[in-house]
Amino acid sequence: MRTSTTGRMGQYAALLAYLAFLAFPFLWLVSTAFKSPRELGSLHPTWIPRDPTLDNFRQAFDEQPLLRAAGNSLLAASAAAVIAVLIATPLAYVMARHRTRLAKAATGWVVVSQAFPLVLVIIPLFLVLKNLRLINSLAGLVLVYVVWALPFALWMLVGYVRAVPTELEEAAAVDGAGRLRTLVSVTAPLLAPGIVATALFAFITAWNEFFFALVLLKTSDKQTLPVVLTHFIGAEGVADLGPLAAAAFLATLPSLIIFAIIQRRVTGGMLAGAVKS
Repeated sequence: MRTSTTGRMGQYAALLAYLAFLAFPFLWLVSTAFKSPRELGSLHPTWIPRDPTLDNFRQAFDEQPLLRAAGNSLLAASAAAVIAVLIATPLAYVMARHRTRLAKAATGWVVVSQAFPLVLVIIPLFLVLKNLRLINSLAGLVLVYVVWALPFALWMLVGYVRAVPTELEEAAAVDGAGRLRTLVSVTAPLLAPGIVATALFAFITAWNEFFFALVLLKTSDKQTLPVVLTHFIGAEGVADLGPLAAAAFLATLPSLIIFAIIQRRVTGGMLAGAVKS
């Protein structure tokens, strides 16, 4: 009993340490966003600002087109998430239900493709988009985000599809439903938490992505929020710390809000209500 209690306390301690490790950068970012320039230059920084101010937020919006950049990021991330889910759902169903050698090879390729570094694929992608005349275009950026998110989306959804009992699909087939009708009316509703989690992954990945947007977007009116954040760093590498922290804080809010809204659906269990009455 004592060993079990000690082990559980150790697990809780490790969990608290991990949460503190994750929370520290965000809490420090929030603190920095509300500090005055004088306090930012202090040799004795504090967690809680002594004289909180909103000047950093005003300066951030005055210096850079944050709203336009946020709109570009929202458009690109939302479109990439929707398209990736629409493509991945039927493909994941086929890969999960038809376990052929080709399906196994495709699954293995999906996992291996995640190990490719961005630098390895950026030149071929740039040349392809150039031939398609999609350089400096949000449509081209969305295409890249879909291609980049699709392998992991497939890998996630295959696991969700395999967890759906095949007896439900067999019952639908007995009632006369075809493959497409079964996927749309029976399997897809049960995959709702998995689809939401996959869409969230694709959205957050595209929202936070920097490298592709930096290389593919040339004009300021097309740039996304992560790229615009770099404009708060001067030519000599000196960062305008207050406005940068304020803009970065605002950039993190959409991901946090979206996850807070849908986290119950993600963790609520994929097969809730799956029993056929």
